[in-house]
Amino acid sequence: MLTDTKIKNLKPRATKSGRYGEADSNGLTLYIYDKGSKTWVYRYRYNSKPQTMTLGHYPSMSLLGARQERDASKQLLIQGINPKENKTKDSLSDKTFSKVFAEWHNNKKDEWSIDYANDVMQRAESYLLPFIGNKTMGEINTPEMLGLLKKIEQRNLLDTLEKIKGIASRVFSYAVGMGYITVNPVRDLPRDVFKKKNQQHYSTITDPKEIGFLLRAIDGHKGSYQVRTALIIAPHLFLRPGELVGLTWKEIDFNNKLIRIDGARMKMKLSHIVPLSNQVSDILKEISFIKTDRQFVFPSPRNKNKSITTNALLTSLRSLGFSKEQFTTHGFRHMASTRLNELGFKDDVIERQLAHTQSNKVRAIYNHAEHLDERIYMMQKWSDYLDKLKTII
Repeated sequence: MLTDTKIKNLKPRATKSGRYGEADSNGLTLYIYDKGSKTWVYRYRYNSKPQTMTLGHYPSMSLLGARQERDASKQLLIQGINPKENKTKDSLSDKTFSKVFAEWHNNKKDEWSIDYANDVMQRAESYLLPFIGNKTMGEINTPEMLGLLKKIEQRNLLDTLEKIKGIASRVFSYAVGMGYITVNPVRDLPRDVFKKKNQQHYSTITDPKEIGFLLRAIDGHKGSYQVRTALIIAPHLFLRPGELVGLTWKEIDFNNKLIRIDGARMKMKLSHIVPLSNQVSDILKEISFIKTDRQFVFPSPRNKNKSITTNALLTSLRSLGFSKEQFTTHGFRHMASTRLNELGFKDDVIERQLAHTQSNKVRAIYNHAEHLDERIYMMQKWSDYLDKLKTII
């Protein structure tokens, strides 16, 4: 049998298996590993089959503690319970929603853009973690989740309600898959128990004369050069607002007249190419002569390590007299999509330039340059068309 003194004097040995064992009694063994760590293991038989269960590590688990764990396991065997399976169930008791959310988020974030990962985290921190974060997964039931979601609905945050419901459901589904729980308490909540959100689209302008008015208003913007320039080229590139303001000089290829954006910056994590029309290329070359020593094309005037914000674009549009019912920064994309379709350009070419995800994501990964010649032609024609609209009164 082992003693405390003997355990303290046990030293690592060079062995083929990387460890050796010192038996105590009744199936309890202490394993000493090459690097010096010591682990308690209990060996027993269940249904006539040999079983091995790790009890803990020395010295955090003392000799007395290991014997007590072994004896508790023996009592379970007498009752016909496999102590290893019982211990697994017990280990799930500390799986709080916060811990499982962190596991899920860490597991998925590499598939998402940085902005989307941050958005999911912020929503959870605002609407989920303060209320159910400290509860174990098995404690949270459907009525509780219904009550939590109903409180969001009562504030008429119907878009937020859908997003929070989706995040929660995905976390619970992950927990089911990992064996932490057996039922997703959000999955079976019917849509009919919540108010239906009115289907809304980003406000945009598609009438040619109104587009011309918008473009002239932007040309006359009196704000900072960063915001003004970003707004001027926004209708030509129809990137998402976050993708536009985050442009860096290393993404601009003046020689080939292309913008190459890495998948990490795109919403769907797929690399994207934007052909530069002559007009946009000239504008970017002009502002490149402004020596800011910044990595961003549109640097923040307050922080050299950051770009301007999407909110700066939106605020400028409002200052020009365009309300949220009339136009949003996302509206440039919808404007381009609508008009290009009406101008007769192929839907596949337009969709590829909008960076909409293909149903076959594997194919999309290898085809970020798909239809590139047609897109180069389309983007130049689009810039020419926008210039023409500015002359329509």
